[in-house]
Amino acid sequence: MTPILRKLLLTVLGWIVALVIAFPVIWMVLTSFKSETEAISRVPHLFAHLSLTNYVAVQERAKYLHFAWNSVIVSFGSTLLALLLAIPAAYAMAFLPTPRTRGTLLWMLSTKMMPSVGVLVPVYLLFRDAGLLDTRVGLVLVDALGILPVVVWMLYTFFKEVPREVLEAGRMDGAGPLREVYNLLLPLSMPGIVSTSLLAVILTWNEAFWSLTLTTSKAAPLTAFIASFSSPEGLFYAKLSAASTMAIAPILVLGWAGQRQLVRGLTFGAVK
Repeated sequence: MTPILRKLLLTVLGWIVALVIAFPVIWMVLTSFKSETEAISRVPHLFAHLSLTNYVAVQERAKYLHFAWNSVIVSFGSTLLALLLAIPAAYAMAFLPTPRTRGTLLWMLSTKMMPSVGVLVPVYLLFRDAGLLDTRVGLVLVDALGILPVVVWMLYTFFKEVPREVLEAGRMDGAGPLREVYNLLLPLSMPGIVSTSLLAVILTWNEAFWSLTLTTSKAAPLTAFIASFSSPEGLFYAKLSAASTMAIAPILVLGWAGQRQLVRGLTFGAVK
């Protein structure tokens, strides 16, 4: 097989995989412009009778901007809190390791394997007694703790790629731990920090379990906005698709805008 043919086949395969992955999103967007009858029809209607009726109905039923603003505050707030906690932890594990460092990292990651429902009752009772139910502060706290193991692991990996000689040179010039982190480590690891932040925002934006459990209306984000279109009368697929499209649109735009930085950060240190 010639190199040109191999490259062509890989390109075609890549497009096929991309279309398969993107098809559910594309179908959801198309469904959002259909009537409820066309949405549940066994015969697919791709572009028949498309209209904005569902988007108007969704906006009339629920205040989209209220839910969107809650998602922005919770996502970026929890990401910032997770970074503030994870940067010192990852720095200590990367540059001041102990025999238990590896075990601690594995233990932190293992907490992600436990289903959230396993700690639902104690978390709910703690939030109730602390007055954090249906508050943005409460969601920021629980989401930040939820993404913290992933953030620590990613930052630890990025920090390990920073040459120790650079930090040692800073120490010889009299830099303390704070200046060492702020003036040397963070600028050198900025691609990795940005990619970690983008991933953390995406994870918290899409988080649904705690949003539906710990909020009702005041602090409810877009995941609760989507769930509100499931009613005892049944699922209204066209309106549900419109609500879902409105919910994922901001994070899709953010992902497209930051994809270059995300890829750069995820490959940080891979080639020297």
